[in-house]
Amino acid sequence: MFDNLLFQSAGDLLADDIVNDKLPGALLFSGPLSSGKLTCALELARILSCKKSPQGNWLCTCQSCLQHKSLLSTNVLLAGPRDCLPEILSASHTLLTAVSEGTPYIKASRYLLVRSIRKLTMRFSQILWQDDDRLSKIAAAVSSIDEYLEELDFPRELPDLADLGKICDEVAKLCQKLQSGFMYDSLPVIQVRNASAWAHLSVSNGKKVIIFENAEQMLDSVRNALLKILEEPPSDTIFILTTARRGAIIPTILSRVRTYSFQERTKEQQNEIISRVFHDDINEHAASSISDYLQTFLPVSPVEIKKVAHEFFTTIARSGIPDIQQIIKSCCNFDPRIILKIFLVELQTYPCRLLETAAGCEVAAECSDSLRNCWLNIVIYNQTPAAALEQLVRTLSKINAEHSRVFAAVISV
Repeated sequence: MFDNLLFQSAGDLLADDIVNDKLPGALLFSGPLSSGKLTCALELARILSCKKSPQGNWLCTCQSCLQHKSLLSTNVLLAGPRDCLPEILSASHTLLTAVSEGTPYIKASRYLLVRSIRKLTMRFSQILWQDDDRLSKIAAAVSSIDEYLEELDFPRELPDLADLGKICDEVAKLCQKLQSGFMYDSLPVIQVRNASAWAHLSVSNGKKVIIFENAEQMLDSVRNALLKILEEPPSDTIFILTTARRGAIIPTILSRVRTYSFQERTKEQQNEIISRVFHDDINEHAASSISDYLQTFLPVSPVEIKKVAHEFFTTIARSGIPDIQQIIKSCCNFDPRIILKIFLVELQTYPCRLLETAAGCEVAAECSDSLRNCWLNIVIYNQTPAAALEQLVRTLSKINAEHSRVFAAVISV
């Protein structure tokens, strides 16, 4: 069991619970980014529906396992915010490289790309989005992506390299449009209620599995709706929550789930995963982790994003006004959203340098609050990047005017 979950003891613990019939109805997978939590959740769903013995063999060819491996099983719901584009772009790169070089792993890389795309489209199930005013537009967008998936998926023969490259480009654009245009930054309460209604429907075989990613980002109304389900979960449904910050999960939810911890893998282990999955090398991309590696396939490199952030902060510290429009252009309008996160995280490094002094701590706290508000204004309150950054400039400029020496010390470090 869990053969595709590498370097994580959580898989062994789950396997023991399955064999001994001790698996609870609600689980929390807690661990850092790119530690295999979603991979494990999807694999657990497959194992619980496997029809052959021994149960859960990765090479099993029963109909249920084949559907789960292709992420086409009707027994799984996947919801919650996630930036899927870096994985899609890196999987696309892997497939194109495999085809151009005629490598033995073309089949595996083809499968990798299809799964990476469906990790996005699964989140737009009509079960979850029913009663949403945008459902028809979402369905049309997913349908367009599915048309390209038919060209990429088995058993159809792949087109030649030139046509394959065009298909990969087009499907990436459609996925970016779907993610940017429709994915919520925090799970809507209506989706939890829709998932709850679906959980109480009977199925002819197997276990139903509902996966809520990034549970720490849930708003109070969503947490309350989830609590109602977890208090009396249907016997044939397993709930899996994932989080990178277990401490942000409220105690009432923690009391209703069993936590399985995922550890930060060593750089060597992460490099081995990149080698086995993407047939690439972290070091060749100047990356130190799986997350860093995936980000190198963004439309603008993390190095360039950090450079723009440095110029932004330095300009303010020197009492200047950054060119917001140029910043937005350089960062591809902060689309996908992970570009914005990299930008703001880099900005956060400057006030963090001042935490050793009392005056520095006060300024650092004010700067951190302004950066947090910028993020919330965009992802929660739907403010445009231009408006949010202009507000951030005003706030940081005011802090600089009051603590110019402290700001000067930041950029001199």
